[in-house]
Amino acid sequence: MHTWQLQEAKNRFSEIVDMTLNEGPQLVTRRGQDVVVILAAKDYRRMSGAPSLLSTLFSAPRGEPLDLARAKEPIREVKL
Repeated sequence: MHTWQLQEAKNRFSEIVDMTLNEGPQLVTRRGQDVVVILAAKDYRRMSGAPSLLSTLFSAPRGEPLDLARAKEPIREVKL
């Protein structure tokens, strides 16, 4: 993980984003103290435990019939 001083990170943010996507997380320091880690969105989602769309679809209830019955009322007239 590469370490960046805050001022340098601000000046080279675009480059840091590219490095994050290609090389992994980037550490930013302020006054010599570690303050933040820049992390790719896909890595954040994986680490935060947020469910993916695919896992949500696979965990959907199965085998329950859908109620597709339509109302017997006539279609109402619409004036344009």
